Amino acid sequence: MADNNPINNLFKLREGEAGLVLGLGFLLFVNSLATQISGIVGISGVLESNGPNGYLLALGIVYTLIFFVAAGQSLVVDRVNRAVLMGWVIFAFALVFLMLRIGFFIPNSDTVLYTLVYIVSELQWVIFPLIFWILINDVYSPAQARRLIPLTATLGITGKLVGIGITWVSPRVVEAIQLATEDIILINVLIYLIAFVVAQIRLSNVDIRETNIKTEGLKETLTEGWGFIKEVPAFRFLTISIILLTVCDTVIEFHFYTITSQFYPTAAEYTAFFSIYRLVVTVIALITQGVLTARIIETLELKRTFYFLPVVTVIATVWMLATPVNMAGLVAAVGGIGLLKLIRDNTDESARKSFQTLVPEERRGRVSTFIDTYLLSAGTVLGAIITALIVLVGSLVAFAQTYYVYLGLALVMGGIAIWAIVRMNETYDASMLNWRLKRRQRRSRAIDALLDQAFGPDS
Repeated sequence: MADNNPINNLFKLREGEAGLVLGLGFLLFVNSLATQISGIVGISGVLESNGPNGYLLALGIVYTLIFFVAAGQSLVVDRVNRAVLMGWVIFAFALVFLMLRIGFFIPNSDTVLYTLVYIVSELQWVIFPLIFWILINDVYSPAQARRLIPLTATLGITGKLVGIGITWVSPRVVEAIQLATEDIILINVLIYLIAFVVAQIRLSNVDIRETNIKTEGLKETLTEGWGFIKEVPAFRFLTISIILLTVCDTVIEFHFYTITSQFYPTAAEYTAFFSIYRLVVTVIALITQGVLTARIIETLELKRTFYFLPVVTVIATVWMLATPVNMAGLVAAVGGIGLLKLIRDNTDESARKSFQTLVPEERRGRVSTFIDTYLLSAGTVLGAIITALIVLVGSLVAFAQTYYVYLGLALVMGGIAIWAIVRMNETYDASMLNWRLKRRQRRSRAIDALLDQAFGPDS
Protein backbone atom coordinates (compact mmCIF):
# COMPACT_ATOMS: atom_id res chain seq x y z
CA MET A 1 0.00 0.00 0.00
CA ALA A 2 1.61 3.21 -1.16
CA ASP A 3 2.04 6.11 1.23
CA ASN A 4 2.60 9.62 -0.12
CA ASN A 5 3.71 10.99 3.24
CA PRO A 6 7.49 11.63 2.93
CA ILE A 7 8.00 11.27 6.71
CA ASN A 8 6.29 7.86 6.72
CA ASN A 9 8.34 6.81 3.70
CA LEU A 10 11.59 7.94 5.31
CA PHE A 11 10.98 5.99 8.51
CA LYS A 12 9.08 3.10 6.81
CA LEU A 13 5.88 3.81 8.71
CA ARG A 14 2.50 2.47 7.60
CA GLU A 15 -0.97 3.76 8.28
CA GLY A 16 -1.79 3.92 12.00
CA GLU A 17 1.77 3.22 13.15
CA ALA A 18 2.88 6.83 13.76
CA GLY A 19 0.62 7.32 16.80
CA LEU A 20 1.63 3.97 18.25
CA VAL A 21 5.34 4.70 17.90
CA LEU A 22 4.96 8.21 19.36
CA GLY A 23 2.91 7.01 22.33
CA LEU A 24 5.26 4.19 23.29
CA GLY A 25 8.31 6.24 22.36
CA PHE A 26 7.26 9.04 24.71
CA LEU A 27 7.49 6.67 27.69
CA LEU A 28 11.00 5.66 26.63
CA PHE A 29 11.82 9.35 26.07
CA VAL A 30 10.83 10.21 29.65
CA ASN A 31 12.80 7.39 31.24
CA SER A 32 15.88 8.21 29.16
CA LEU A 33 15.65 11.88 30.13
CA ALA A 34 15.25 11.09 33.83
CA THR A 35 18.04 8.51 33.73
CA GLN A 36 20.51 11.06 32.34
CA ILE A 37 19.66 13.56 35.08
CA SER A 38 20.01 11.07 37.94
CA GLY A 39 23.01 9.32 36.37
CA ILE A 40 25.11 12.43 35.78
CA VAL A 41 24.24 13.99 39.14
CA GLY A 42 24.81 10.69 40.98
CA ILE A 43 28.15 9.69 39.44
CA SER A 44 29.57 13.21 39.85
CA GLY A 45 28.77 13.14 43.56
CA VAL A 46 30.10 9.59 44.02
CA LEU A 47 33.43 10.33 42.31
CA GLU A 48 33.98 13.52 44.31
CA SER A 49 33.29 11.86 47.68
CA ASN A 50 34.60 8.30 47.20
CA GLY A 51 36.60 8.22 43.94
CA PRO A 52 36.53 5.46 41.28
CA ASN A 53 36.75 2.74 43.96
CA GLY A 54 33.50 4.09 45.38
CA TYR A 55 32.00 3.64 41.92
CA LEU A 56 32.96 -0.06 41.96
CA LEU A 57 31.33 -0.50 45.36
CA ALA A 58 28.14 1.25 44.25
CA LEU A 59 28.11 -0.80 41.04
CA GLY A 60 28.40 -4.08 42.94
CA ILE A 61 25.59 -3.08 45.29
CA VAL A 62 23.22 -1.89 42.58
CA TYR A 63 23.56 -4.92 40.33
CA THR A 64 23.21 -7.33 43.22
CA LEU A 65 20.03 -5.42 44.04
CA ILE A 66 18.91 -5.54 40.40
CA PHE A 67 19.37 -9.31 40.40
CA PHE A 68 17.00 -9.77 43.33
CA VAL A 69 14.54 -7.17 42.05
CA ALA A 70 14.44 -9.03 38.75
CA ALA A 71 13.93 -12.31 40.59
CA GLY A 72 10.75 -10.89 42.08
CA GLN A 73 9.78 -9.18 38.86
CA SER A 74 10.13 -12.38 36.82
CA LEU A 75 7.30 -13.87 38.87
CA VAL A 76 4.86 -11.26 37.61
CA VAL A 77 6.17 -10.09 34.23
CA ASP A 78 4.41 -12.94 32.36
CA ARG A 79 1.33 -12.96 34.62
CA VAL A 80 0.33 -9.30 34.79
CA ASN A 81 -0.85 -7.16 31.88
CA ARG A 82 2.40 -5.55 30.70
CA ALA A 83 0.69 -2.22 29.96
CA VAL A 84 -0.61 -1.99 33.53
CA LEU A 85 2.77 -3.04 34.95
CA MET A 86 4.51 -0.39 32.84
CA GLY A 87 2.30 2.35 34.25
CA TRP A 88 2.92 1.41 37.88
CA VAL A 89 6.69 1.14 37.40
CA ILE A 90 6.65 4.70 36.08
CA PHE A 91 4.67 5.86 39.13
CA ALA A 92 7.08 4.02 41.47
CA PHE A 93 10.07 5.93 40.04
CA ALA A 94 8.25 9.24 40.59
CA LEU A 95 7.69 8.29 44.23
CA VAL A 96 11.32 7.18 44.75
CA PHE A 97 12.75 10.46 43.46
CA LEU A 98 10.36 12.44 45.63
CA MET A 99 11.59 10.50 48.68
CA LEU A 100 15.24 11.09 47.68
CA ARG A 101 14.68 14.82 47.41
CA ILE A 102 13.08 14.86 50.85
CA GLY A 103 16.07 12.88 52.18
CA PHE A 104 18.48 15.67 51.24
CA PHE A 105 16.95 17.80 53.99
CA ILE A 106 18.66 15.48 56.51
CA PRO A 107 22.00 17.03 57.62
CA ASN A 108 25.25 15.38 56.38
CA SER A 109 23.36 12.96 54.16
CA ASP A 110 24.79 14.06 50.80
CA THR A 111 27.38 11.30 50.39
CA VAL A 112 24.91 8.50 51.01
CA LEU A 113 22.09 10.09 49.04
CA TYR A 114 24.20 10.82 45.95
CA THR A 115 25.19 7.15 45.98
CA LEU A 116 21.49 6.25 46.19
CA VAL A 117 20.73 8.59 43.29
CA TYR A 118 23.35 6.77 41.21
CA ILE A 119 21.93 3.39 42.25
CA VAL A 120 18.41 4.45 41.25
CA SER A 121 19.75 5.69 37.89
CA GLU A 122 21.07 2.19 37.22
CA LEU A 123 17.70 0.72 38.21
CA GLN A 124 16.07 3.09 35.72
CA TRP A 125 18.43 1.91 33.01
CA VAL A 126 17.75 -1.80 33.65
CA ILE A 127 14.29 -2.32 35.14
CA PHE A 128 12.28 0.11 33.01
CA PRO A 129 13.63 -1.08 29.62
CA LEU A 130 13.15 -4.72 30.63
CA ILE A 131 9.39 -4.26 31.01
CA PHE A 132 9.17 -1.74 28.18
CA TRP A 133 10.78 -3.94 25.53
CA ILE A 134 8.71 -6.96 26.54
CA LEU A 135 5.64 -4.76 26.09
CA ILE A 136 6.97 -3.61 22.71
CA ASN A 137 7.39 -7.21 21.58
CA ASP A 138 3.79 -7.90 22.61
CA VAL A 139 2.50 -4.90 20.64
CA TYR A 140 4.65 -5.05 17.49
CA SER A 141 4.46 -7.99 15.12
CA PRO A 142 7.80 -9.57 14.11
CA ALA A 143 7.69 -7.73 10.77
CA GLN A 144 6.88 -4.45 12.52
CA ALA A 145 9.62 -5.01 15.09
CA ARG A 146 12.34 -4.96 12.45
CA ARG A 147 11.14 -1.55 11.22
CA LEU A 148 9.76 0.14 14.34
CA ILE A 149 12.09 -0.89 17.18
CA PRO A 150 15.03 1.24 15.91
CA LEU A 151 12.67 4.22 15.40
CA THR A 152 11.13 3.80 18.87
CA ALA A 153 14.61 3.60 20.35
CA THR A 154 15.44 6.88 18.60
CA LEU A 155 12.93 8.65 20.85
CA GLY A 156 14.80 7.20 23.81
CA ILE A 157 18.02 8.70 22.49
CA THR A 158 16.24 12.04 22.07
CA GLY A 159 15.28 11.84 25.76
CA LYS A 160 18.94 11.30 26.61
CA LEU A 161 19.81 14.42 24.66
CA VAL A 162 17.25 16.55 26.49
CA GLY A 163 18.29 15.12 29.87
CA ILE A 164 21.94 15.90 29.19
CA GLY A 165 21.05 19.45 28.19
CA ILE A 166 19.04 19.97 31.38
CA THR A 167 21.89 18.61 33.52
CA TRP A 168 24.45 20.78 31.74
CA VAL A 169 22.56 24.05 32.28
CA SER A 170 21.05 23.21 35.68
CA PRO A 171 24.03 24.33 37.85
CA ARG A 172 23.86 27.81 36.33
CA VAL A 173 20.08 27.98 36.70
CA VAL A 174 20.17 26.65 40.25
CA GLU A 175 22.79 29.21 41.21
CA ALA A 176 20.91 32.06 39.51
CA ILE A 177 17.60 31.42 41.27
CA GLN A 178 19.25 30.27 44.51
CA LEU A 179 17.92 26.71 44.66
CA ALA A 180 19.64 23.66 46.11
CA THR A 181 21.59 21.51 43.61
CA GLU A 182 19.51 18.46 44.45
CA ASP A 183 16.32 20.27 43.41
CA ILE A 184 17.02 19.04 39.89
CA ILE A 185 15.71 15.66 41.06
CA LEU A 186 12.23 17.20 41.18
CA ILE A 187 12.30 17.31 37.37
CA ASN A 188 12.29 13.52 37.41
CA VAL A 189 9.29 13.49 39.73
CA LEU A 190 7.34 15.78 37.41
CA ILE A 191 8.07 14.04 34.11
CA TYR A 192 7.42 10.56 35.53
CA LEU A 193 4.02 11.73 36.76
CA ILE A 194 3.26 13.08 33.26
CA ALA A 195 4.39 9.77 31.76
CA PHE A 196 2.14 7.90 34.21
CA VAL A 197 -0.89 9.85 32.95
CA VAL A 198 0.11 9.24 29.31
CA ALA A 199 0.54 5.52 30.01
CA GLN A 200 -2.92 5.29 31.55
CA ILE A 201 -4.48 6.99 28.53
CA ARG A 202 -2.41 5.63 25.62
CA LEU A 203 -1.76 2.06 26.72
CA SER A 204 -5.42 1.43 27.54
CA ASN A 205 -6.12 1.37 23.78
CA VAL A 206 -3.13 -0.73 22.71
CA ASP A 207 -3.87 -4.20 21.33
CA ILE A 208 -1.67 -6.64 23.27
CA ARG A 209 -1.49 -10.23 22.05
CA GLU A 210 -2.84 -12.78 24.50
CA THR A 211 -0.36 -15.34 25.82
CA ASN A 212 -0.67 -18.71 27.48
CA ILE A 213 0.41 -17.99 31.04
CA LYS A 214 1.84 -20.72 33.27
CA THR A 215 1.67 -20.27 37.03
CA GLU A 216 5.16 -21.01 38.27
CA GLY A 217 7.34 -20.30 41.27
CA LEU A 218 10.72 -18.61 41.20
CA LYS A 219 12.59 -21.88 40.65
CA GLU A 220 10.47 -22.80 37.64
CA THR A 221 10.79 -19.27 36.23
CA LEU A 222 14.60 -19.39 36.42
CA THR A 223 14.63 -22.93 35.03
CA GLU A 224 12.58 -21.86 32.02
CA GLY A 225 14.96 -19.05 31.13
CA TRP A 226 18.09 -21.16 31.63
CA GLY A 227 16.56 -24.15 29.82
CA PHE A 228 15.79 -22.06 26.78
CA ILE A 229 19.32 -20.66 26.64
CA LYS A 230 20.88 -24.07 27.17
CA GLU A 231 18.86 -25.89 24.52
CA VAL A 232 19.02 -23.31 21.72
CA PRO A 233 22.67 -23.11 20.54
CA ALA A 234 22.46 -19.62 19.01
CA PHE A 235 21.08 -18.20 22.26
CA ARG A 236 23.68 -20.15 24.24
CA PHE A 237 26.65 -18.66 22.39
CA LEU A 238 25.04 -15.22 22.48
CA THR A 239 24.76 -15.64 26.27
CA ILE A 240 28.50 -16.36 26.56
CA SER A 241 29.23 -13.23 24.57
CA ILE A 242 26.87 -11.08 26.68
CA ILE A 243 28.50 -12.13 29.97
CA LEU A 244 32.05 -11.56 28.70
CA LEU A 245 31.24 -8.22 27.10
CA THR A 246 29.46 -7.03 30.25
CA VAL A 247 32.61 -7.76 32.26
CA CYS A 248 34.64 -5.87 29.64
CA ASP A 249 32.22 -2.96 29.77
CA THR A 250 32.59 -2.72 33.57
CA VAL A 251 36.38 -2.81 33.37
CA ILE A 252 36.56 -0.20 30.61
CA GLU A 253 34.11 2.10 32.37
CA PHE A 254 36.12 1.92 35.60
CA HIS A 255 39.25 2.89 33.65
CA PHE A 256 37.32 5.77 32.09
CA TYR A 257 36.25 7.10 35.50
CA THR A 258 39.75 6.63 36.91
CA ILE A 259 41.35 8.70 34.15
CA THR A 260 38.68 11.40 33.85
CA SER A 261 38.31 11.99 37.61
CA GLN A 262 42.01 12.92 37.73
CA PHE A 263 41.39 15.75 35.25
CA TYR A 264 38.02 16.87 36.70
CA PRO A 265 38.21 16.31 40.48
CA THR A 266 35.18 18.29 41.72
CA ALA A 267 31.52 17.39 41.26
CA ALA A 268 30.80 20.65 39.43
CA GLU A 269 33.71 20.17 37.01
CA TYR A 270 32.84 16.54 36.42
CA THR A 271 29.17 17.31 35.81
CA ALA A 272 30.14 19.83 33.12
CA PHE A 273 32.63 17.43 31.49
CA PHE A 274 30.36 14.40 31.71
CA SER A 275 27.41 16.31 30.26
CA ILE A 276 29.45 17.37 27.22
CA TYR A 277 30.80 13.84 26.77
CA ARG A 278 27.32 12.34 26.85
CA LEU A 279 25.98 15.09 24.60
CA VAL A 280 28.47 14.28 21.83
CA VAL A 281 27.88 10.52 22.08
CA THR A 282 24.11 10.96 22.15
CA VAL A 283 23.98 13.26 19.10
CA ILE A 284 25.96 10.70 17.10
CA ALA A 285 23.74 7.91 18.45
CA LEU A 286 20.58 9.83 17.52
CA ILE A 287 21.69 10.08 13.90
CA THR A 288 22.83 6.47 13.58
CA GLN A 289 19.84 4.97 15.42
CA GLY A 290 17.21 6.88 13.49
CA VAL A 291 18.66 6.41 10.02
CA LEU A 292 21.31 3.64 9.93
CA THR A 293 20.59 0.93 12.51
CA ALA A 294 17.49 -0.58 10.90
CA ARG A 295 19.18 -0.58 7.49
CA ILE A 296 22.33 -2.20 8.93
CA ILE A 297 20.27 -5.00 10.49
CA GLU A 298 18.36 -5.58 7.25
CA THR A 299 21.46 -5.41 5.03
CA LEU A 300 23.80 -7.60 7.09
CA GLU A 301 21.10 -9.94 8.45
CA LEU A 302 20.28 -9.93 12.13
CA LYS A 303 22.81 -12.58 13.20
CA ARG A 304 25.81 -10.74 11.70
CA THR A 305 25.12 -7.46 13.51
CA PHE A 306 26.25 -9.10 16.77
CA TYR A 307 29.86 -8.91 15.54
CA PHE A 308 29.98 -5.14 16.04
CA LEU A 309 30.12 -4.97 19.85
CA PRO A 310 32.91 -7.51 20.55
CA VAL A 311 35.06 -6.13 17.73
CA VAL A 312 34.63 -2.56 18.99
CA THR A 313 35.35 -3.73 22.56
CA VAL A 314 38.69 -5.17 21.44
CA ILE A 315 39.54 -1.99 19.49
CA ALA A 316 38.69 0.26 22.47
CA THR A 317 40.71 -1.88 24.87
CA VAL A 318 43.78 -1.91 22.63
CA TRP A 319 43.50 1.87 22.24
CA MET A 320 43.48 2.38 26.01
CA LEU A 321 46.33 -0.08 26.58
CA ALA A 322 48.47 1.68 23.99
CA THR A 323 48.24 5.13 25.59
CA PRO A 324 49.79 6.39 28.84
CA VAL A 325 47.85 8.03 31.67
CA ASN A 326 48.10 11.62 30.40
CA MET A 327 46.15 13.76 27.95
CA ALA A 328 46.49 11.05 25.31
CA GLY A 329 45.14 8.58 27.85
CA LEU A 330 42.19 10.90 28.48
CA VAL A 331 41.43 11.01 24.75
CA ALA A 332 41.69 7.21 24.53
CA ALA A 333 39.45 6.71 27.56
CA VAL A 334 36.79 9.09 26.27
CA GLY A 335 36.99 7.93 22.65
CA GLY A 336 37.13 4.23 23.52
CA ILE A 337 34.18 4.16 25.87
CA GLY A 338 32.21 6.56 23.65
CA LEU A 339 32.57 4.20 20.69
CA LEU A 340 31.73 1.21 22.89
CA LYS A 341 28.56 2.79 24.30
CA LEU A 342 27.49 3.97 20.85
CA ILE A 343 27.54 0.43 19.46
CA ARG A 344 26.18 -1.21 22.63
CA ASP A 345 23.19 1.10 23.06
CA ASN A 346 22.28 1.29 19.37
CA THR A 347 23.17 -1.49 16.96
CA ASP A 348 23.66 -4.23 19.57
CA GLU A 349 20.62 -3.41 21.72
CA SER A 350 18.29 -3.12 18.71
CA ALA A 351 19.62 -6.40 17.32
CA ARG A 352 19.21 -8.16 20.68
CA LYS A 353 15.63 -6.92 21.10
CA SER A 354 14.76 -7.98 17.56
CA PHE A 355 16.37 -11.37 18.19
CA GLN A 356 14.16 -11.88 21.25
CA THR A 357 11.00 -11.61 19.13
CA LEU A 358 11.83 -15.17 18.00
CA VAL A 359 10.98 -16.40 21.51
CA PRO A 360 7.32 -17.51 21.88
CA GLU A 361 5.18 -14.94 23.70
CA GLU A 362 4.42 -17.20 26.65
CA ARG A 363 8.15 -17.61 27.37
CA ARG A 364 9.45 -14.24 26.20
CA GLY A 365 9.15 -12.46 29.55
CA ARG A 366 11.19 -15.06 31.43
CA VAL A 367 13.81 -15.43 28.68
CA SER A 368 14.14 -11.65 28.31
CA THR A 369 14.49 -11.29 32.09
CA PHE A 370 17.22 -13.92 32.10
CA ILE A 371 19.17 -12.34 29.23
CA ASP A 372 18.69 -8.64 29.93
CA THR A 373 18.81 -8.69 33.72
CA TYR A 374 20.35 -11.83 35.21
CA LEU A 375 23.19 -12.00 32.70
CA LEU A 376 23.74 -8.25 32.89
CA SER A 377 23.78 -8.31 36.69
CA ALA A 378 26.07 -11.34 36.90
CA GLY A 379 28.52 -9.91 34.36
CA THR A 380 28.59 -6.48 36.01
CA VAL A 381 29.09 -7.81 39.56
CA LEU A 382 31.76 -10.20 38.29
CA GLY A 383 33.51 -7.35 36.47
CA ALA A 384 33.37 -5.14 39.58
CA ILE A 385 34.78 -7.90 41.79
CA ILE A 386 37.59 -8.76 39.36
CA THR A 387 38.55 -5.10 38.91
CA ALA A 388 38.42 -4.39 42.64
CA LEU A 389 40.66 -7.40 43.39
CA ILE A 390 43.19 -6.32 40.76
CA VAL A 391 43.27 -2.77 42.16
CA LEU A 392 43.52 -4.09 45.75
CA VAL A 393 46.39 -6.45 44.96
CA GLY A 394 48.11 -3.68 43.00
CA SER A 395 47.94 -1.36 45.99
CA LEU A 396 49.28 -4.06 48.33
CA VAL A 397 52.33 -4.74 46.15
CA ALA A 398 52.77 -1.05 45.25
CA PHE A 399 52.10 -1.63 41.54
CA ALA A 400 50.70 1.61 40.14
CA GLN A 401 49.99 0.45 36.57
CA THR A 402 47.16 -1.94 37.45
CA TYR A 403 45.26 -0.78 34.38
CA TYR A 404 47.58 -2.96 32.28
CA VAL A 405 46.25 -5.99 34.14
CA TYR A 406 42.51 -5.30 34.07
CA LEU A 407 42.55 -3.94 30.52
CA GLY A 408 44.63 -6.94 29.41
CA LEU A 409 42.00 -9.23 30.92
CA ALA A 410 39.27 -7.30 29.08
CA LEU A 411 41.19 -7.77 25.83
CA VAL A 412 41.26 -11.56 26.31
CA MET A 413 37.55 -11.66 27.16
CA GLY A 414 36.73 -9.53 24.13
CA GLY A 415 38.58 -12.01 21.92
CA ILE A 416 36.63 -14.93 23.40
CA ALA A 417 33.39 -12.99 22.82
CA ILE A 418 34.24 -12.70 19.11
CA TRP A 419 34.68 -16.48 19.01
CA ALA A 420 31.28 -16.93 20.69
CA ILE A 421 29.58 -14.75 18.05
CA VAL A 422 31.30 -16.74 15.29
CA ARG A 423 29.81 -19.92 16.80
CA MET A 424 26.44 -18.20 17.22
CA ASN A 425 26.38 -17.40 13.49
CA GLU A 426 27.40 -20.96 12.59
CA THR A 427 24.57 -22.47 14.66
CA TYR A 428 21.93 -19.83 13.88
CA ASP A 429 20.07 -21.62 11.09
CA ALA A 430 20.01 -24.96 12.91
CA SER A 431 18.84 -23.24 16.09
CA MET A 432 15.77 -21.89 14.31
CA LEU A 433 14.55 -25.49 13.98
CA ASN A 434 14.66 -26.06 17.74
CA TRP A 435 11.35 -27.19 19.22
CA ARG A 436 11.33 -24.23 21.60
CA LEU A 437 11.10 -21.89 18.60
CA LYS A 438 8.89 -23.90 16.24
CA ARG A 439 5.61 -22.42 17.36
CA ARG A 440 6.96 -18.96 16.97
CA GLN A 441 8.44 -19.74 13.57
CA ARG A 442 5.10 -21.01 12.24
CA ARG A 443 3.35 -17.90 13.50
CA SER A 444 6.10 -15.65 12.17
CA ARG A 445 5.86 -17.22 8.71
CA ALA A 446 2.08 -16.84 8.69
CA ILE A 447 2.30 -13.17 9.69
CA ASP A 448 5.02 -12.49 7.12
CA ALA A 449 2.90 -14.16 4.41
CA LEU A 450 -0.08 -11.95 5.25
CA LEU A 451 2.15 -8.85 5.23
CA ASP A 452 3.56 -9.85 1.85
CA GLN A 453 0.03 -10.12 0.43
CA ALA A 454 -1.02 -6.79 1.90
CA PHE A 455 2.09 -4.66 1.38
CA GLY A 456 4.34 -6.52 -1.01
CA PRO A 457 7.36 -8.83 -0.52
CA ASP A 458 9.57 -6.05 0.92
CA SER A 459 7.41 -5.69 4.06
